[in-house]
Formats: sequence, C-alpha cells, structure tokens
Amino acid sequence: MNDIKPLHLAVFLAGPGLHAGGWRHPDTHADRLLDLSFYHEFAKISERGLFDTIMLVEQIAIGESHGKVVEERPIPTLDTVTVLAAMAAVTEKIGLTATLSTTYNDPFHVALRFAALDYISGGRAGWNIVTSQDARVALNFSQEAHLDHALRYRRAGEFVDVVKKFWDSWEDDALLAETRTGAFYDIAKVHDVDHAGEFFNISGKAYTPRPIQGYPVLFQAGSSESGKQLAAQHAEAIYTAQDNLEEAQVFYEDLKGLLGRYGRRREQLLILPGLSPVLGSTESEAKELERQFNEFVHPEYAVKLLSGLLNVDLSTYPIDGPVPIGEINVAASHNKSRVQLLKDLAERERLTIRQLSKHVVAASGHYSFVGTPEQLADLMEAWIDQGACDGFTIMPSHYLRGLEDFVDHVVPILQQRGRYRTAYSGSTLRDHLGLERPANRWSNATASGVAAQT
Repeated sequence: MNDIKPLHLAVFLAGPGLHAGGWRHPDTHADRLLDLSFYHEFAKISERGLFDTIMLVEQIAIGESHGKVVEERPIPTLDTVTVLAAMAAVTEKIGLTATLSTTYNDPFHVALRFAALDYISGGRAGWNIVTSQDARVALNFSQEAHLDHALRYRRAGEFVDVVKKFWDSWEDDALLAETRTGAFYDIAKVHDVDHAGEFFNISGKAYTPRPIQGYPVLFQAGSSESGKQLAAQHAEAIYTAQDNLEEAQVFYEDLKGLLGRYGRRREQLLILPGLSPVLGSTESEAKELERQFNEFVHPEYAVKLLSGLLNVDLSTYPIDGPVPIGEINVAASHNKSRVQLLKDLAERERLTIRQLSKHVVAASGHYSFVGTPEQLADLMEAWIDQGACDGFTIMPSHYLRGLEDFVDHVVPILQQRGRYRTAYSGSTLRDHLGLERPANRWSNATASGVAAQT
C-alpha cells in the first residue's frame, strides 16, 4: 500500500446533480433542495464514502427564460457556508469546502466566514476560490459589467493575499482567556492588517482568532493560464476539467512545473479533475440510464446552454450540422479554459451541435463516464498511475442515488485494490489531503522582535 500513490477524492454538490436531465429522474428528489434533511443525508453518505471533502458550488445568478423553459435545471439557492455549517453538525471527519467568489465578495467577510466554519467543524473547512464566469452576476451586485478575465484574476490574487493576512493577524497562541488575571488575549500577538494595493486598501484586524488549520485548505477552480498562475501561487488543490487522459497529463505536468516559480514543491498542490459517472451493473444498463437522462433535456435548452458557454448563438445553425468552430472565440470568453476544451473536443471528434450539447448537459465539459463500477475503478487507477491527476472530484449525475451508487459500489472496489482508505486517519481536512499547516507570518517575527512584512 505504501508504494501506491494515494487516491484523493472530493465530491461535488450542485443542486440535484450534474446531469441537466438527472433532476427529472424518479430516483432524484429535486424538491428537497431547500430541505435541511437533504443536506444532512448527503453529508452522511459522503462521509460513509470517506471522501476528503464535500465541495459545495455557489450559485449567484439565475438564467434567462427561453420559450417555456426557465433555467431548466434547478439551481441551488442556499448560502454555501451556511449549508456546510449545518453539515458539520451531523458529521465528524469529512472536509467541508465552500465556493465563494473573489469578484463579488469582500476579503474581510470571507476571512471571518471561513474562520468560523473551521472552528464550527473542528478544522475541516476549505475555500474553493473562483472569480465567477457568469456575466449576469454583475447586475446582482450593482455592477454595470463583469470584470475582464485578466482583471478578475489580478483581483483574485490580491484578494487571497488579504484574506491570508486576516487569518494571520492573530498568532496561534494569542488567545489566553485567563480568568485569574483578566487577560483575554495577548495584545502584542494580535496585529493590524495594513494593506494598500490595486484593489484593496485595508487597515484593521480580524476579530476571530486564527483558524484551527492555520488557513482553511485553499482550492481553486479554473484551468486558464491566469487560473493556473493563481493556483500555482496560492492553491493547495485544484478542481479542473479535462475530458481525456492525454490532455490531463499535459495539464498535470504544466501546472506542477509552475510551482517552483513560487518556491513550492509538487506535493503542495493536488490536482483533482472533475469526473461525472453514470453507473450500472452492466454497460447496457448504464447506457440506458444515460439515455433516459438525455431524453429529459429539451434539445432547445441543451443548445441554449452550449451557446451560452461558447458565446455563439447556435440556434441559427442546424442542430445535426457540425459545430461552427470558426465562430468560437476563446480569447473573448469569460471561461477560457472550458471553451477551449469544448472547442478542441468538437474539432477532434467532428461533433455535431446536438452531440456537443449532449456532452455539455451530461458533465458541463468534465469527463463523463458511462459504465460499470469496475470499469470506473480501472479508469481512475489508470489516470493516477499515468500522471494525469492526484485524485478526482466526483460529480454524481443525480442525488442522492448517483452518490450512493459510487459509495456503495466503486469505493469498495478501490479499497479492495488497496487504492483508497478504509478509515480516516486524521481529523482535519489538511490531515486527509496530507497538507502541512501553514506557519503564521508573525510568529517568528514576534519571537525575534522584528516586524512582519504585510
């Protein structure tokens, strides 16, 4: 077992499941998305599957209406950190990772919300850093337009720097709570955050002591060049999208190779591409389930969804005609990495608009797997052994059945093969991922009487 590379697994929670048609299946209960018991049940099943963490997606925009269909796939409407705090109450070990945007939030509030989640959960919090790709979000935040891609990532880099400064503003031993002397904290070990940058000018300090993990684990979502630089500098795990082994291997080596630029080692960043399985006891059973899901999706919705991703109005083209490759402008996209992936896929496999739209409704550009649990375990082993990833972000097609199928049928196979844990060996998310607890930037400076750089 010690000679085998450990397999890390996150599980994705987005509404009723990843497949756009999955919510209409009889085994899915989309009407429970506002029911606390749904999230409790999801958390308990996930912890039974020994996942490193749950990753809860953030939804801060609603789709436009088109014909009789309005955002056909149900959307999550509950705040990510609030839901994960509720999950913490019914679990003991599993990590709890919330997606929060750096474009439409403030560093002070983000720092304090994640510090609170880390304390509430006993050191299991993670932050999935995104810059938000949906231009419609801007209007919800009194903004006339969505920030340019490069500008969003510059803001994100500074945003994370400021959040870390707030987490470090209390040294680890600053909290005293000495009732005998009346000293609640050591004033010399609680520091101001003085920051003057391109996007933020801050003078203050956190009112919550440093999180249990030092920093909640930093995830990052995105595979563009800007996204990779942000990940190489700050992220400890990256959730990404690759739909074939060869491209995943290239991405893996490219991103790992960037870490040295920031004085980091390869093992300090885990790469966990999205993997969306549709499982059956036989291949034909799995394919039948996929067919049912696809039939639940209105073709015009599928084309609308693909059009929005590619920023090309495909409704004017024959649905069974080729994807108009020449019309796809990756550089002008808000989501460059995903658009490039879809463009490459359509060109490589000469897909029609209908075929590519089915790919999008199934997995939003991530790897879509249809087959048996044994076949899925084979694929996962091949990817990790051939240098394509450090594990996966499992994105079940529908909840809760798709999650249960993975936990009950795939996890035991991985365990029997010695590829996956049979119990949690630690209590924090950093323990699960094998990540070090970051040192506080002030501690050594305080000990030596030198002011820390902020």
